[in-house]
Amino acid sequence: MPVKLEDRPIETVKEEVIDILVHNFSHGYISNEAFERRLDAVMETNAHQTMMDQVADLDSSPDEAIKKHKQEQFSVNYNEDIAEESDTIVSILGSNDRSGQWVVPRTIKVFSLFGGTNIDFTDARFNSPNVKVHIISIFGGDNIYVPENVNVVSKAFCVLGSIDNSAPSIASRKAPTITIEGLILFSGLDIKIKVTIKEKFMAFANQMKAMFDSNIK
Repeated sequence: MPVKLEDRPIETVKEEVIDILVHNFSHGYISNEAFERRLDAVMETNAHQTMMDQVADLDSSPDEAIKKHKQEQFSVNYNEDIAEESDTIVSILGSNDRSGQWVVPRTIKVFSLFGGTNIDFTDARFNSPNVKVHIISIFGGDNIYVPENVNVVSKAFCVLGSIDNSAPSIASRKAPTITIEGLILFSGLDIKIKVTIKEKFMAFANQMKAMFDSNIK
């Protein structure tokens, strides 16, 4: 006997509905405007039926290729290579950027003095479930960018400065946890999402549409 819709895990229903939306958009069954409007409705609600209403008139059999590519792009990038135990980033009267597909060590030590450090975890590769960022920033400005599918814990101490944390505090038990601690003195630290999950789904859907269009040609 099938489980009642309202008794199913809400995240499972949301994932299935988004798969259907991406499938129908990538195959040209709905327009870009319709896809974005329905995607917004799905992501803004926690009502099972409201989600299902967005795909009631669509083909409900997502392409297996879409599921495969989505798994590759939306899962946390775990790396099998052995990363360094720690890394140190020093910015004095200057700036440093750590971004791209870099392997994340267990501990990152950051020191900024009249400078700034940008650490971007968006496309980083994790090989540890727990990562610690220890930061000391004096008369500086630092940014930490995180993807939505990681957990972030902020324990940094601030004196005559500011810490703006707009990252999710709980993503998934299976996702890595980034713990940020240290001292922000006469400085600013921003912890934020660089690319939202909606933007990632929009980009993914356009990528799938381009792939299917090229196959047709």
